[in-house]
Amino acid sequence: MGEKITKKEKYKNYKMIVTKKVKENPWLLSTIVLSILLIILLAGSLSGFMFSDKFSEKDAGQKIIDFANSQTGGGVELVSSKLLENGLYEVTVSYNGNNIPLYLTADGTSLVQGVTPLDSLEQQANTQKRSTSTEVPKSDKPIAELFVMTHCPYGTQAEKGFIPAMKTLSSVADVKIKFVHYFMHGEKEETETPIQVCIREEQGDKYLDYLECFLEDSNSPRCILETKINDAKVKECVSSGRAEKYYAEDSKLSQAYGVQGSPTLVINGVQSNAGRDSASYLEGICTAFNNAPSVCSTQLSSSAPSPGFGYTATSGSASSAQCG
Repeated sequence: MGEKITKKEKYKNYKMIVTKKVKENPWLLSTIVLSILLIILLAGSLSGFMFSDKFSEKDAGQKIIDFANSQTGGGVELVSSKLLENGLYEVTVSYNGNNIPLYLTADGTSLVQGVTPLDSLEQQANTQKRSTSTEVPKSDKPIAELFVMTHCPYGTQAEKGFIPAMKTLSSVADVKIKFVHYFMHGEKEETETPIQVCIREEQGDKYLDYLECFLEDSNSPRCILETKINDAKVKECVSSGRAEKYYAEDSKLSQAYGVQGSPTLVINGVQSNAGRDSASYLEGICTAFNNAPSVCSTQLSSSAPSPGFGYTATSGSASSAQCG
């Protein structure tokens, strides 16, 4: 029998893991980015919102809401609050139309963005090491796959930068947008993903037009109408189970590539760290040609699109952020 680990030691070990992750990715210290609330490792910073030794799930939820609204200026609503088997409180909040899970340690002093098993962290670290040490192989016709979630603000940011590169390379490379093998943004994402895979697979000539429209404000019904998508065909695709099969194919690839977040770009089977502006995506894919075609000289925007929906702003500050 191994030595029994106390709850206190578990919390201490967990916080050490998260602290290390934050140090390796300094961007994670941002607490709010546009329309999504990101709260991570605020140990000791909940002054005025501290918890007693014993508090209920309801109390935990309300305290989190009070704190979140104090940081955002309001608009954060409680969806659910529950105590997990690992001793953490999971409090799901709604902010700007997105459901966001927040996790509170049992002592009430620390909030973390997400809960990741230690073996998953180890797998992710190994995947990142392979990605940084492995060059993208060259080919006559590169295959570039951008894995996203439909409502991840960094996935939508990547799509806005990726689409111009897709259009530029459409005749010389196999460039696709696909979906990661899990959801993080509630019912909206679970509803929209089947719609998008059906349009992509069965009405592909209208897919990018639909996606560009959807990226404006996530209004799927309006975009289906404006881009003249056959709505009946989409609904039949979803109800028949074909959408599920299409998504299963994406999921299988996502897992095979070791995708750990949205967005993740894979070129010729290897994860790429190309930036999220159109010029960087074009350059990243073009480096995978044995002989780069003339379209690789096309001048595309080098400004990173803003995270989230809408085309009104640009930002170069969130080029490595992911949902995952």
